[in-house]
Amino acid sequence: MAVYFQRWFSSEGENVDSSVVKEKNAQIGEQVFVDGVEVHQDGNGAPVEQISPLGYHIGWFGILFLNVSQMIGTGVFSTPGSILKALDSVGLSILYWVFGAIISAAALAVYLEYASLFPNRSGGQVTYLEQAYPKPAFLFPTMYAFFTVAFSFSSSNAVVLARYIYRAAGYSASEWENKGLAMASYTFLALLCLLSTRWSIRLMNLISAVKLIILLFIVITGFAVLGGGTRIENPRQNFHDSFEGITHNGNGIVDALVNINFAYSGYANAFNVVAEIKNPFPTLKRVAPISLIIVSILYVLANVAYFAAVPAAQIRASKELTAALFFESVFGGKAAKGLPALIAVSAAGNIMAVIIGATRSIRECGRQGMIPWPHVWASTRPFGTPFAPILLKWALTCIVILALPFGDAFNFLVDLRSYPDSIFIFLMVVGIYYIRYRRKKEGLPQASFQTWHSALILSALVCLFILIMPWYPPEENDQSFWYGTYCVVGIGLILGMVGYYYFWIKLLPKIKNYSVRTETLISDQDGSVMHRLKKVPNAEVEEWDRTHDDAGNVLVGAESGEAVRGGGNGHLLQRVKVRDTDDSEAYATGEKV
Repeated sequence: MAVYFQRWFSSEGENVDSSVVKEKNAQIGEQVFVDGVEVHQDGNGAPVEQISPLGYHIGWFGILFLNVSQMIGTGVFSTPGSILKALDSVGLSILYWVFGAIISAAALAVYLEYASLFPNRSGGQVTYLEQAYPKPAFLFPTMYAFFTVAFSFSSSNAVVLARYIYRAAGYSASEWENKGLAMASYTFLALLCLLSTRWSIRLMNLISAVKLIILLFIVITGFAVLGGGTRIENPRQNFHDSFEGITHNGNGIVDALVNINFAYSGYANAFNVVAEIKNPFPTLKRVAPISLIIVSILYVLANVAYFAAVPAAQIRASKELTAALFFESVFGGKAAKGLPALIAVSAAGNIMAVIIGATRSIRECGRQGMIPWPHVWASTRPFGTPFAPILLKWALTCIVILALPFGDAFNFLVDLRSYPDSIFIFLMVVGIYYIRYRRKKEGLPQASFQTWHSALILSALVCLFILIMPWYPPEENDQSFWYGTYCVVGIGLILGMVGYYYFWIKLLPKIKNYSVRTETLISDQDGSVMHRLKKVPNAEVEEWDRTHDDAGNVLVGAESGEAVRGGGNGHLLQRVKVRDTDDSEAYATGEKV
């Protein structure tokens, strides 16, 4: 077996302590020992970066608050009213927050198994789908890259932030004033994330701590209300016969579940930055569940507090003002005026957490080679942050804010973005079983952390429920178009990307007589490692396959035992000596070529 040992070099050419050993594998593609941890991944996947060009700014608190800050946005302050309206039951509304925690815990276990298999890969779903479905080559990366790039806007979060800022100021803003402030606020937060990951993480951590304090204050106040320590009369009125009037409308049930899932979305945000965490999997395994436990307890108790202080009929009609009604009931109108400012702070932290996580997914799509000019998307110049992904996310957010009027069209895009996400999570669950089968077939060790079958089955069933039930007619359709439009469009986009893939990867190469191969590039500026999809004429494919491995590493002079990793003008190449021996002894020289 040909094995080669490779020592990595920084952009300045300094010898770096971390090392990697790779070997060819018929089914998995390549085997990597990362700081003593054995990793097997498909060769077409984005190459492992031994030293993160983005640095290591994510610690224990960073993981905790990346998840907390994305989970606690504005949902817990605004969605209880819409959930009660959909379910028509106080008891079931509170139970739904418990169900949401259980569902999120099951899905979190799925992410943990993937992270144990690929501990040095950021991007979350981008990476995990790439590795779960390596065949047909490039299909899932192509499909996911489209949704990651096309739906990378955060316009709804920015608009919510602007509205609460105006509400805190006591100003009744027009739609265009809301749009202007939304763009200005988002630009400011994106600029912070662009200039420094370290300081944007620190600010996000601070804001997240404030969020937890706000929720904790609501919970403690709720206990005071239930104990009769406030001016609220009969605080337990909503809990009498609390399960009466449960709706039997399937569309309402799924709407409530979607709202709950949205409130908990963010439990896996830290998996987008795995490569920026030292000793990532053991740290994630400890901290990620803690973040979900903290948030779920506060969510449930905060809803109990709302129902203790505010009549159910008022909550049902409150829309996004549930928390405001709570403060008005307990402390009076003057106290409630300060709430929008607190919610605006919470929304700002949510936006920063989303920017940090989502831009890593976009960068990973670039490293896969699915986006033109991969070196641009993978680059961390000039500030040590993902410059191009942040710029793209900012531009698309501003375009959506400017182009779409508030209302049905705006909400349609939000629903459309969430529908394929359920499909991808379902595919991740199925992919776990597929990876286990492939590894067993190849005689490879299974993941150090394996998700329980019950968690996998629960996650799959919830995804199927969310995907199927929106087709059930609602009792009232308050939109200006058919209620299932976003489902049809979401499925249509996926099928469209499958068609595009076969045209781009299968039909066009056949017509023009070439084959698509991956080529590994290493930037000589920041050490970023990426793939580029290369068109190799069919007459040269045999020679290409003889001189390259599955991951696109150049193997030059195989007979002399010399290999060169990477390629491309202006990119760092590394020459590695290879020896074929029974004990796989290997040695290396490191030099720029």
